[in-house]
Amino acid sequence: MDKHTNSSSSSSSLKQSFKQYQSPVLACHASTDTNDTTLRKDYLPVHGVSEVIVGVLGGGQLGRMLCQAASEMAIKVMVLDPLVNCPASSIAYDHMVGSFDDSATVQEFAKRCAVLTVEIEHVDVATMEKLEQQGVDCQPKASTIRIIQDKYLQKVHFSRHGIPLPDFMQIDDLEGAKRAGDLFGYPLMLKSRRLAYDGRGNAVAKNDEELTSAVNALGGFARGLYVEKWTPFVKELAVIVGRGRDNSISCYPVVETIHKENICHVVKAPAHVPWKIRELAIDIAHKAVSSLEGAGVFAVELFLTKDGQVLLNEVAPRPHNSGHHTIESCYTSQFEQHLRAVLGLPLGDPSMKTPAAIMYNLLGEDEGEPGFHLAHQLIGRALNIQGTAVHWYDKPEMRKQRKMGHITIVGSSVGIVEAQLKSMLKEEGSETQTAVSPCVGIIMGSDSDLPIMKDAAMILNMFGVPHEVRIVSAHRTPEMMFSYALSARDRGIQIIIAGAGGAAHLPGMVASLTPLPVIGVPVRASALDGMDSLLSIVQMPRGVPVATVAINNATNAGLLAVRMLGVGDADLAARMSQYQEDTRDDVLKKAEKLQTDGWESYLNL
Repeated sequence: MDKHTNSSSSSSSLKQSFKQYQSPVLACHASTDTNDTTLRKDYLPVHGVSEVIVGVLGGGQLGRMLCQAASEMAIKVMVLDPLVNCPASSIAYDHMVGSFDDSATVQEFAKRCAVLTVEIEHVDVATMEKLEQQGVDCQPKASTIRIIQDKYLQKVHFSRHGIPLPDFMQIDDLEGAKRAGDLFGYPLMLKSRRLAYDGRGNAVAKNDEELTSAVNALGGFARGLYVEKWTPFVKELAVIVGRGRDNSISCYPVVETIHKENICHVVKAPAHVPWKIRELAIDIAHKAVSSLEGAGVFAVELFLTKDGQVLLNEVAPRPHNSGHHTIESCYTSQFEQHLRAVLGLPLGDPSMKTPAAIMYNLLGEDEGEPGFHLAHQLIGRALNIQGTAVHWYDKPEMRKQRKMGHITIVGSSVGIVEAQLKSMLKEEGSETQTAVSPCVGIIMGSDSDLPIMKDAAMILNMFGVPHEVRIVSAHRTPEMMFSYALSARDRGIQIIIAGAGGAAHLPGMVASLTPLPVIGVPVRASALDGMDSLLSIVQMPRGVPVATVAINNATNAGLLAVRMLGVGDADLAARMSQYQEDTRDDVLKKAEKLQTDGWESYLNL
């Protein structure tokens, strides 16, 4: 199955929509008069990437970031939101003040747009269905929004399409809840079918005596409830999926989401899970989104159990908190992807352009001004950290646990960005940001190898490549060798140079434990003149590759490491080219001196 298929369709059909829904050219302002069309200029071209105006139901932070992405391609985005000063208001092409779940308001709003989409699923779906019948272009389709709005219907829908889920059942009364407890056991997860997000609408009953209080906490059976079998997950994962108008699917890398009080707190990209788990998660996300109708970006939330099962939790038919990192970390952000999808433009590349990223939600820590003060203190620390981007949603009111913004940190490894996050939060034990994380590890079994291995360090110093030098013996400290090899990648190490003295087991053992490239340096010992080390390295079994250089030539090991890093670093590659030119010029100078002075003078004889 192709997990990354870009749409090749054009936006010609949308040009027809443009003619049908005469798009206004309005000054950026908030309008409360739904009948005010005096500023409309029929058929006036927009002159952006698309010739139509995108209408978004909702003007929160997701709408704001949609507008930001749209501005880069001069795509005009109008938002419908009841708040005059909603986050998207100041940067939207136009803001119509009104409720996105009021039928008359939504219908009037739709007249001003050529394509209608959502940044929140809690909209008037009946009106969307009516608009579709009238020919209004809604993306994703109203049928999808209807399924997603009701979490129980979500479960039924995905179950019918063979998507792995936690066991679930509808409950209408206390007896039904008790039967569910007998069937699924405790603890038991009770959920509201509608209007539930960020943990709201969930309640846990640890035993049958707690069922009544859990039901009451959710507003009673009249609200519409269902239950799920408790899933003892070890991680929560998520996949952002783009779906084009031609039904093409493009999946972003799997991420891990960490929640605090049921609200997304931290997102790690990519998720630190085995490759087969990533593939399974993407496959489930692909199938889930393929079963729905309409174009746009979808967020698929998943559970990973300790026995390696991946179960679908729920789906959002819009950009999502778990995809905010894509603004900085991916070639195409989830917000640009959503616009591409709903407009029928080719889907963009979802792959990451940085090895690792971490997103931290700025949640309100206090009410009012004290909360703003704490948030801006944290922002101040964040702006001092390399690779950090701050997004502030400009919400006028601060409340505890309210999403006020987010911070994304990108870097060369998950370990590095995690350390930077800890520093930003000033957690105990975090490393200071003045220290540069090494990307090459030079290891040896004994300090007797250091006189040779120092040459690799000198080369790396010359090229400004941060590195570390460690004594890690395969024979005397095997547990240290195991720990070093297993942790190197997460700490940001990209290449390991391993000195091999007598017996020469270190390079091969480390290579068997890490996916990183290992360069072995045979070190001449008192016996066998280093040939045993060289032969040990080059005779590693298939499947455990170790590069090597000549005996005692740690200089070449350092140069090889620089060349390998230069594949992804244009500056380092240019410096290597300069080094080669300098070496060539040095040889030519020596040749000229020999020819001019003669060999006797050259040798000072």
